[in-house]
Amino acid sequence: MINFTPLIRNHFLGRLHEHARYIDHADAVQQGELVRLVEKAALTRIGRKYDFSSIRTYRQFASRLPLYSYEGLQPHIMRMINGAKDELWPGRCINFAQSSGTSDGRSKYIPITSESFKWNHYQGSSDVVSHYLNLNPESRIFSGKAFILGGSFANNLQLKPGVKVGDLSANLIANMNPLANLMRIPSREVALMEDWTLKLPRLVDAAIGQDVTSLSGVPSWFLTVLREVLSKTGRSCIHEVWPHLEVFFHGGIAFGPYKQQYEGICDMSRMHFLDTYNASEGFFAVQSDWSSQAMLLLLDVGVFYEFLPVEQSDSDTPEVYPIWEIEQGRTYELIITAANGLWRYRLGDTVTIEQLNPVKVTIAGRTRSFINAFGEELMVHNADHAITLASRQTGAEVLNYTAAPVYSSSGQRGHHQWLIEFARGPQDQERFMQLLDQHLREVNSDYDAKRTGDIFLAPPSLVIAPNGLFDRWLASTGKLGGQRKVPRLNNNRTIIDQMLQLMNH
Repeated sequence: MINFTPLIRNHFLGRLHEHARYIDHADAVQQGELVRLVEKAALTRIGRKYDFSSIRTYRQFASRLPLYSYEGLQPHIMRMINGAKDELWPGRCINFAQSSGTSDGRSKYIPITSESFKWNHYQGSSDVVSHYLNLNPESRIFSGKAFILGGSFANNLQLKPGVKVGDLSANLIANMNPLANLMRIPSREVALMEDWTLKLPRLVDAAIGQDVTSLSGVPSWFLTVLREVLSKTGRSCIHEVWPHLEVFFHGGIAFGPYKQQYEGICDMSRMHFLDTYNASEGFFAVQSDWSSQAMLLLLDVGVFYEFLPVEQSDSDTPEVYPIWEIEQGRTYELIITAANGLWRYRLGDTVTIEQLNPVKVTIAGRTRSFINAFGEELMVHNADHAITLASRQTGAEVLNYTAAPVYSSSGQRGHHQWLIEFARGPQDQERFMQLLDQHLREVNSDYDAKRTGDIFLAPPSLVIAPNGLFDRWLASTGKLGGQRKVPRLNNNRTIIDQMLQLMNH
């Protein structure tokens, strides 16, 4: 295939001049986005309710609109699904991302308007390539095919004609520019297949024999696909199958727990990994420097950001800050206003501000994906960090994990129970858990205090999940595939008990 990279490179690198405005001018860029959003939606139902047409400043905006949870916007969204126009955004919306982001298993339906496709999701995807080409001047990424792993549409729902509900990735693939489709695999037919037991072998067949230069998807799902490719071809290194593969654009879950496994199947002298913050609700950030995992927050992609200090997340009257008032080193709950009609929306993610000029963030976790049963305040980024180090030190490879509290009873002390599916288990399970516990104590002072002397919190326990348990549980909920995932941490035992019951049967 002809290498189009030299012809296309300057188009992508030109975008970085616009990103240069993020330095010293984040306030102006973000205030411009806010004005663009409220002006566009002035005649919608929500725009008339809050008189968007008279809003000129951030303070006016913040004083009029409350913070919204999904439940607060749900009546509007359901009317949109049923065909209503001009609810949260002008016109009629026909695409919705079905998100499994709720800890209780209920689905959210996130609108994807034509503006959010154009201003945000596709622009964000393009910005990822821009930064990658800047970081890798020798790239030949457009000399081959992009292997994009996506989900499917929810074909079991009764919907109005023309309305599509499914994974974000399915919506993106279905609405992609035909020219871009020529540069990617698999075909749209295979990419949108719903049954993963049928889809996986079709994905493998579609990929073998292609000149794949890039991968895009969720690390856990792609690992399964790549191992199937290696199994079918009889190879041990994925670069023996695709010698020109050079980059994996990943997101959805933390890459740390999977890095060692990818290193084991890739020629690392030829491979790059670039992190993205890409959710059903929007494309928010991209890694822009090899030396740091912190991601550049995208400020001009149809999203206005607000930041709620994480320690005030449960307050009835929290203080909320625009980007020009945040502090480096603090962790905030992210609030978004976006071109998909989500207004002052509590996304449920927490981010740590790693740098201010330009603003760079790392994902700290979910506001509802944590364990605080004993005052330990254990967050997902603590767990990802600790399990990565414990795996590295014991030679283990973790495929999936979830954890939940076990409360004190007459027969046992309170502790955390970890359900882990290994690709390669540790030879010494007790040492693995000792190291996991040790590293959790190192990165979380609250957890360390509760573990001191084993008084308030006993050592964590391990249950090894049989191969495929996590996929079986997802399939039992109708959420297998795409970007669907089991919550890493839960403050109750609902999910882990369901999985243990499934394991026992």
